[in-house]
Amino acid sequence: SLHRSAARVAALGALAASGLLAACGTAEAPGPLDPGGAVGRIRFVNLITDTTRGRVNAILEGVPFGVNLTYGLSTPATLPAPSTALYAPVLAGSRTLVLRRTADTTALVATFPLTIAGNEDRTVYATGGAGGTAVTAFATVDSNRVAAPAGQARVRLVHLSPTAGAVDVFVTAPNADLAAATPTLAGVPLRAVSPYLTVPAGTYQVRAVPAGTAPAGRAAAVALTASLTLASGNARTLVAADNNVGGAPLRVVVLVDQ
Repeated sequence: SLHRSAARVAALGALAASGLLAACGTAEAPGPLDPGGAVGRIRFVNLITDTTRGRVNAILEGVPFGVNLTYGLSTPATLPAPSTALYAPVLAGSRTLVLRRTADTTALVATFPLTIAGNEDRTVYATGGAGGTAVTAFATVDSNRVAAPAGQARVRLVHLSPTAGAVDVFVTAPNADLAAATPTLAGVPLRAVSPYLTVPAGTYQVRAVPAGTAPAGRAAAVALTASLTLASGNARTLVAADNNVGGAPLRVVVLVDQ
């Protein structure tokens, strides 16, 4: 059952033989059974654009890692309390993440071999699937070991929207005039990962237009938009994505890194 699967994830710390640590609570306090060795952290995000294969259970090293994950959801953050950490600790080395359909767990959606480095945070995205295409992995290394200065926050873009093409991205005050703005990130191609940008804590509007759009045409050409409120010390990843069946309307998935 869903309840039993969530409970198994909360008990990962006892499974040293599987190479995992417990997906701790938000405070991520170590447990007495945590195995030794170099440790990294992992997060999974479901961006599968197929309604048949798009609702999945994630299994990390043979242990349930996320259950009934629909489009745009991530794990372990969406697990029931107390397993609500942003990332799950995992022993460094070669690991395997398996995705199976929630509605039929005998149906394999994808298998992703991974390499986890010690003291590294990594996000694995499942992408593709529309029109019967393959579901593939895209992974990023998340620089969460360095905090933003006091009063500042960090934000970055991961571009995973095939429909959008290359984009110019603007991070501005809400409703700022795009015609008078300078792109925060210019000409961002598909599957690009921007560096983390340091900005003052506050409220922002993030908008993307096709790369090279003339200033006077930007307001009418906005393909992606999101509101973002950042407190001091926050870090966020903004994922540019197609909708859950591929294509427009495009959307932004906001991930909490710190």
